[in-house]
Amino acid sequence: MEPSNAVDRDGTFELEGAVAVVTGANRGLGRHLAAQLVERGAKVYAAARRPESVDLPGVVPLRLDLTDPQSVREVARTASDATLLVNNAGISTGTPLVAGDWDAVRLEMDTNFFGPLAATRAFAPVIEGNGGGAVLNVLSVLSWFHPAGLGAYAAAKAAGWAMTDAIREELAPRGIAVTALHVGYMDTDMAAGIPAAQKTAPALVAALALDGVARGAHEVLADDLTRGVRQGLGRVTSAV
Repeated sequence: MEPSNAVDRDGTFELEGAVAVVTGANRGLGRHLAAQLVERGAKVYAAARRPESVDLPGVVPLRLDLTDPQSVREVARTASDATLLVNNAGISTGTPLVAGDWDAVRLEMDTNFFGPLAATRAFAPVIEGNGGGAVLNVLSVLSWFHPAGLGAYAAAKAAGWAMTDAIREELAPRGIAVTALHVGYMDTDMAAGIPAAQKTAPALVAALALDGVARGAHEVLADDLTRGVRQGLGRVTSAV
């Protein structure tokens, strides 16, 4: 019998009864995603580099280092009942691509692109074996807008957007839906230097993202800035 939380024929996904793995679940958006999944009736594995920092009731803390392939494989073996993977963990070092530290550029790509890809590769057979499910990739408005000072982060998120679209097509025949969350500034540690008026509450972003997963949305655009940039992607501002 197909599990009740598998993706339905209309593309919807039932969060109640789902088994979710949330990366970077110890703080910020990841913590809100994990907490709201518990509230919606899911079993939640809260993955973090330091699992002792996970203080949410009702979750199963797991150690995960996205830059360590062995760690990713261990988590996939432990969470063998997973039906939903939330690729939330990430970093921003504020590194430009040409003048910035090379190791920092690599770390951003390893954490923000190769890490989520490794997690998806590890969990795809797990989710498929459990009757299908979903993947949520946390991306950014900087998937499309690329300021020089955040070049490493923007490049990694742009690659993440391409990866998300590609794996959506690849995983659909295996009963796995893929949703991309794009968001600008949130009121989290990563955006601590941004004025509060420009930031969105992470609890609201988490709710929008999970609603998107539940309805099988390809993209969730979580704020006005992101919606405006997305709408303008097709515009040509100059031509030769």
